[in-house]
Amino acid sequence: MTSTSELWTGGRVTPRAACVLGPNPGVMTLDGTNTWVLREPGAAEVVVVDPGPLDEAHLADTLRVAGEDGGKVALVLLTHHHHDHAESAERFAALTGAPVRGAGRGEPLRDGEIIAVGPLTLEVLATPGHTADSVSLLVPADRLLLTGDTILGRGTTVIAWPDGDLTSYLATLERLVALADTGRVERIAPGHGPVIDTPAAVIAGYRTHREERLAQLRAALGDGAATVGEVVAAIYGELEDFRATAARHTVQAQLAYLGVDLPD
Repeated sequence: MTSTSELWTGGRVTPRAACVLGPNPGVMTLDGTNTWVLREPGAAEVVVVDPGPLDEAHLADTLRVAGEDGGKVALVLLTHHHHDHAESAERFAALTGAPVRGAGRGEPLRDGEIIAVGPLTLEVLATPGHTADSVSLLVPADRLLLTGDTILGRGTTVIAWPDGDLTSYLATLERLVALADTGRVERIAPGHGPVIDTPAAVIAGYRTHREERLAQLRAALGDGAATVGEVVAAIYGELEDFRATAARHTVQAQLAYLGVDLPD
C-alpha cells in the first residue's frame, strides 16, 4: 500500500514537493522525520513544512534544497507540536527570516484556509486525533497531501492520549478517505516513511486497524482485564521503551472513546 521501496531516503516526489530526510531514525520515527520543501516550478518562494529536529546539518541540507535555482524560504509550517517535527522551528526561522505558523507558533492555521506563497497554493485541513493540533496540507496542483503523523508511510500512528483523541481521529480518517475517493488526493506525503501511492486503500486499512484494536480491547475487558497495564499486555504482549509507551497511550485513548475508566 506504500511505495515499493522499504528504504526511504527522501528526494523529489512531485514537481512541487521534495523531501529532506531528518537524521533521527528510530522506532517511532521510522527512517527519520520528513522535512518537506514546497515550491511552484520556476518560482523563488519556498515553503518548508516540519523542519524537524534541531540538527544543524539537517537544517543546512534543507536550506540547500530550498535554495536551488535561487529559491528563498518564505514560510515555515508545522503539522503539529511534537519535537521531531517542530523542535528546530525557531532556529530555522532565525536562519531564514521566514515566519512560522502552526503548533502554537505565529498566526494559527485555520481549517479550510488557502495559503498562497508566490504562485504556490496550499490548503489547510484540520486533522486532529494523533494530537489535538494536527493539520494536513494539501498541494492541490499535485493532488498531494502532507499528513504529518496522521498517516505514516509504514505502519500506523499513535493516538497520543490525552492530547490525542480517538473520536477525532476516526472523524479525520473519514474526511481523508472522502478526499481520496473524490480524487482530490492521489498521493500522501507523510511525516515519516515513504510516499503513499494508494491513499484510499491505506486509509481504509487504518480504519480497519482501529476497529480491530477496539475489538481486542473489548475482548480483554471481557476476559477480566482490570487495569490499563493488563489491557496493554492482553493486546500487545510484552513491550519495552517507546513501544510500551505508545501502546499505553493508544489503549488509554481507546478506553476514553468507549467511556471506560481503568486504573493504571
